[in-house]
Amino acid sequence: MTLSSSTYNESSANQKQENIHPTLHHVNLKTTKLQEMVVWYGVVLGTRVLFQYPFGVWLSNDEANHRLAFLTMPGLRDDEHKDQHTGLHHFAFEFTSFDALMNTYVRLRQAGITPAACLDHGMTFSMYYLDPDGNGVELQVDTFGDWQQSSEWMQNKLPTMENPLGTYFDPEQVFNAWTNEGLSFEEIHRRSYNGQYRPDPMQF
Repeated sequence: MTLSSSTYNESSANQKQENIHPTLHHVNLKTTKLQEMVVWYGVVLGTRVLFQYPFGVWLSNDEANHRLAFLTMPGLRDDEHKDQHTGLHHFAFEFTSFDALMNTYVRLRQAGITPAACLDHGMTFSMYYLDPDGNGVELQVDTFGDWQQSSEWMQNKLPTMENPLGTYFDPEQVFNAWTNEGLSFEEIHRRSYNGQYRPDPMQF
């Protein structure tokens, strides 16, 4: 069924606002690597298993009954050309502070998990990881610390940018600026967005 503005009548348009803005609750992925995924997300996101059986598992890292689910079944095949096909690119998790994001970067690096790419998008400072199935998982912090401000920046500033995706950065250079130089997040963000922490072209 193709939906258009004419699909909705006047009564639908006048529904209460809360009825048309549900909150994202969970993501469900199919996998052939069930236990690897459980372990990886437990390390990266601190998820815990609420229920598991041979064909699936449900996990959460907060009070919700689940935030992630993985299903497996006979006959599933890995997509060797995932990058060339339509579908999920990544999903994201937000930290409340830059320090929390960097502490997580250090913790994951020590566990042998490193970002596939890092981007300062202007409104978010983001590190992209790949799970065992090659799905993108973004860990980010809002550079404004305020969704209204970052949304306004995205709506008003981003359309004027030549490169709306932002600037790649080397997480080790950022780590050094954060720990050894003692720079504030505001200054690190300014420098990274201006390209001062660009990675080696062959790094990612």
